[in-house]
Amino acid sequence: MLAGLIFATEDAEDRPDMLAATLPFGGMTLLEYQARLLIAAGVGHIMVAVGRVTPSLLGAVSRISRGDVAVDVVRSAEEASARAHPLCNLIVVADGLVSTDLAILTMAGETPDSLLVTSDANVAAAVERVDAARCWAGVAMISAERLTEMADMPREYDFQSTLLRLCVQEGARHVALPASALKAGHGVERSADALANRSNAVLAALANQRIGWADRYIFTPITRLALPWLVGKSVPNWAVILAGVVLGIGSLGLLGYGLTAWGMGVSLLSVACFSTGSLLSWLRGDDRRARWQEGAIIGLAGLAVLMAGGQAMMRGVGWPVMALAITVLIVAAIVERAPVRRRPWFGNAPSYLLLLFPFVAAGYIVPGIAAVLLYALTTLGIAVEALRQKP
Repeated sequence: MLAGLIFATEDAEDRPDMLAATLPFGGMTLLEYQARLLIAAGVGHIMVAVGRVTPSLLGAVSRISRGDVAVDVVRSAEEASARAHPLCNLIVVADGLVSTDLAILTMAGETPDSLLVTSDANVAAAVERVDAARCWAGVAMISAERLTEMADMPREYDFQSTLLRLCVQEGARHVALPASALKAGHGVERSADALANRSNAVLAALANQRIGWADRYIFTPITRLALPWLVGKSVPNWAVILAGVVLGIGSLGLLGYGLTAWGMGVSLLSVACFSTGSLLSWLRGDDRRARWQEGAIIGLAGLAVLMAGGQAMMRGVGWPVMALAITVLIVAAIVERAPVRRRPWFGNAPSYLLLLFPFVAAGYIVPGIAAVLLYALTTLGIAVEALRQKP
């Protein structure tokens, strides 16, 4: 079992009436964002170590608890040890740490005891020195046994620092902080103004996680620009979803009316809305809506290809073009299910739409559908070869 331990004891530097963990971050509190990263890494139980309980902390814990994960507020190592399953491993997150899922997922795959470290003591990621050459970077993987050892020590000891020292004494393995995580804003921050600036950098890094070429060069730049604004203005999830739905229905209407180029263009705008909305929903803890929007992109792309083929058939091309369009859907569906590592140039729903759009705009629907089919078949062939090479 994998659990999480988040420290939330320090006051904000510029707001002494608030805990650093409850400062605004990405449209939520920093504590909620840290919990989102842990949940995405597979954590099923989260403990929040506190020195005092504030209304904003209780509100954040309550919102985290609405999901499928159990959340406990603990005031000491004794309480944490009593709450934790004796066989669990815990991902420890330092007080005020801002990170991305890359660092958390890196530590989730490690064995106890492991510490994420950095060799640069002058960066924000350097929480506390562990030896002459390295500093703790704010994330650790420990066993429940460490909490039991900590519980036997005097309560006057600092919980976070002493737990780190116990891991170091036990010869904890050092895991280097990925350079990409540091570039994305990994580090401790307890200032509200600085945290707001770092929030934009982390949100931009999250938007860059999609590796497909269509996302990387078209939709991710749109998301990277829109997401900080949406979060800053507290735009609700449903508003972005509604925009995507309206544009999607409009695109299908235009395709059905015979305005194929316009319909395909509007469908791309709908995909941009769903792509941004999916990440916004994920940030706010609504995984169900995030998955729904990812599915909506696939469904919209499939309908757009079918309706474009239908328009070509109505213009006298005949039924073979519909057979071609249906084949595209079948091959694309198999590609989506292939259990291989996705490469940037692999075909997916957004890339198929982008490839088809210039052909449709120029009036060459059939060659466009044929090009999409060739692209999907090439992707499928390479995926099959990758599966054959696995031992």
